[in-house]
Parts: sequence; structure tokens; C-alpha cells
Amino acid sequence: MEVSAQKGQGKLQQVITVGRHQLLSDAPEAFGGEDTGPEPHDLLAAALAACTTLTVTMYARRKGMQLDDVRVRIAHGPRDGGYAFQRHIEYVGALGAEERQRLTEIANKCPVHKTLTGTIDITTEAS
Repeated sequence: MEVSAQKGQGKLQQVITVGRHQLLSDAPEAFGGEDTGPEPHDLLAAALAACTTLTVTMYARRKGMQLDDVRVRIAHGPRDGGYAFQRHIEYVGALGAEERQRLTEIANKCPVHKTLTGTIDITTEAS
């Protein structure tokens, strides 16, 4: 899979192409953008939230758990010289404490969580 970004119509707007999908990213007005889309850190947090809900939902279905819905909120921002994500997961359904604990363990194994907490290597080529 390849993702690309290029300048959009606004001052700092970017058009992101992911396969056959397109979305916008922008900077807030306070940083010279026009706020026509989420800023890049918001997209990263959204990826973590979406991956968490998908992973937990698929696992619960496979195991026949009574999970009606899973809701994830991500608070994020700079902290202590780095960047922090605080994830809150709400499980909706007739689940016992052990099932909730297992779903949280599975949430911590979602591919985006594993990527963000693992070693990341970025190679840059310019032309």
C-alpha cells in the first residue's frame, strides 16, 4: 500500500490519497492553515482509534463475546519532550471482567498500537 500527499487548495491544505480514497489534512488557523481537515497528529490518533475498534470487534466476534459496540477516544499531544497518546476504551455489552480484560490485551496488540510502540524506521529519498 502506498499513501501520497500533495498540496490542496488552501494555504496549507494537503490532499492525501490512500488507494482509492482521498481525504484532507490541514493546519489549524492559529498555525496559518484554514482548518479544512484534521492535522497530521489527529490522523495518527484516528488510525490508532480505528485500528483498536476493528481489532477488538473482530476478536470478540470470533470468540462469540457479547460485545455490542466498542468506543475509543484518544487524547494526544506533546508531553515531557515526546508525544503521548492516552486511549480510553469503552466496551458496550454483556461482558464479564475477564472478557473486558482480554479485550484490552487484544487492543494493545492492534497493528497500529504495535507500530507506534515498536521501532520505527523512516527512510527519506528526495528528488
